[in-house]
Amino acid sequence: MSQHSAIIRWTRAGSGADFLKGRYSREHTWIFDGGATVPASPALVNVPLPYSNAASVDPEEAYVAAISSCHFLTFVWLASKDGFVVDYYEDHAVGVMTKNERGVPWVSEVTLHVKIGYSGEKLPTAADEKRLHHSAHEQCFIANSVKTKIIVAGFED
Repeated sequence: MSQHSAIIRWTRAGSGADFLKGRYSREHTWIFDGGATVPASPALVNVPLPYSNAASVDPEEAYVAAISSCHFLTFVWLASKDGFVVDYYEDHAVGVMTKNERGVPWVSEVTLHVKIGYSGEKLPTAADEKRLHHSAHEQCFIANSVKTKIIVAGFED
């Protein structure tokens, strides 16, 4: 159907001679097919300074953002199809890491804390919003690709 790619680029240059002791920078770059370049690094909780960079995006943040972004894009499209004019959409998405049955950390849950503003003659009811969030979750490409539990706060079943 479609293909999506990213280049992940890292080099040991400047890391010194302690690579085999784990003393090297994990900072790297994500390069996307449209030209966007994003500085990336592990989260400080996983790899301490100076081997990571808190100002860079870490994979867990990107994962949470991808889930949130996909839900947003699907929700707004569905709302427009139902005749609801969305003026703004904001989400403070939070991912929680736990350990699985083998003791390996994973992002087990992502909660979307969504605030949406509407205008126009047709405004959604609480039931409409719940239905739209449910449909957005069911149709979101990312949500259909992961085993992480995804919750839209205030709209749980």
